[in-house]
Amino acid sequence: MAGREKIRKVIKSPTNMNPEVSRLAGELNRALKDEEIIPSIQSRLRHNILIMPKEIREASGILIFGRRIKSLVFTTDLAIIKNCDADAVFAVYPFTPQQSISDAIIRAAAVPVFTGIGGGITKGLRSVRLAKDAESQGAFGVVLNAPTSNRDLKLVATSIDIPVVITVTSEKSDIRDRLRHGASIINVAAGERTPDIVRMIDSKYPDVPIIASGGSTPESIRETIRAGANAITYTPPTTKELFVDVMEQYREKY
Repeated sequence: MAGREKIRKVIKSPTNMNPEVSRLAGELNRALKDEEIIPSIQSRLRHNILIMPKEIREASGILIFGRRIKSLVFTTDLAIIKNCDADAVFAVYPFTPQQSISDAIIRAAAVPVFTGIGGGITKGLRSVRLAKDAESQGAFGVVLNAPTSNRDLKLVATSIDIPVVITVTSEKSDIRDRLRHGASIINVAAGERTPDIVRMIDSKYPDVPIIASGGSTPESIRETIRAGANAITYTPPTTKELFVDVMEQYREKY
């Protein structure tokens, strides 16, 4: 630590540095900040949690009700939700949304939850009721699927006082219309095309918060953030996949 303090003093010293030295000093200073040691508290039993990719920390984040959210774990698995370091939960699943599911997830989570309320098969007044129930349960926001009509989007947005997230899967989506009908946050989930769509949205609507799927590699996450994503959804390994290392350790030990 003493060595780092000396380097900081050199960087901060009011000497007349030429532009190249100044640039290098700036890069070194940023590197030191990135490596800053943050106090960490763990327990004897809860030390093996799922850690979000560190590249997500490079995102600006989205401030929602005073909470800065950069990483959202994309899962409905309560065991993973209780044992990960994500800033929030993105609870969207391929079945019709049910109040009992959102209630269980919100109760179990120690972080904000964004829960799906339909938009495809589930729509209209049912989506509105689901949105109202999610708000009363304590959700931080609701998520509507890409097929959602602008009419349903407006009905939901005018019925609740929490953010409405609309999912975008194609370059053909009319972002202006989505915002005009009440979308608070754009969620881009377009596979390999995600960075391109994020870049397009950010260039036209720089003040609109964007959540995006970051892919599975550090490079893809960084590319999505550089394109303009403020927060990243991360799909974790399944419980079965996470169990592989644990079972190997058990076999070796016992």
